[in-house]
Amino acid sequence: MTQSPIDGRFLDAAIAEADGGFAQGGIPIGSVLVHKDSVIGAGRNRRVQQESPILHAEMDALNNAGRQPAAVYRSSVLYTTLSPCAMCSGAILLYEIPRVVVGENRTFVGEEELLRSRGVEVEVRDDPRCADLMERFIDANPTLWKEDIGEPT
Repeated sequence: MTQSPIDGRFLDAAIAEADGGFAQGGIPIGSVLVHKDSVIGAGRNRRVQQESPILHAEMDALNNAGRQPAAVYRSSVLYTTLSPCAMCSGAILLYEIPRVVVGENRTFVGEEELLRSRGVEVEVRDDPRCADLMERFIDANPTLWKEDIGEPT
């Protein structure tokens, strides 16, 4: 599948968020929520930085978008560098975000099938930048990674 210039620009913005999180010592996952070709919320996984159990990148992007009318969510696209977990997928379903563009799912396959089964268009781009960043992080921080995705250590 050929990536559109618009998708590429917004995936680049999500990757920039992931890079920023990595530089802060956090888990390198980034996300942006886009409405009418404008970023309305950008976020990164801030579990380490904020000592939060729920601040995954997608949740941070939604939080940073602020309170929006339901129609905004229903006509937005969420770009994320990694396949969304169950918690983030629940938020996507709750707010009826119709399309999710995923940077990669080599290092973690989240709830893509659940999202698709509920009518969400999920596009996995298999971007090597996203996979490389996650692979480097997981190799250096396996315990923290398992904590983030809820696996026993």
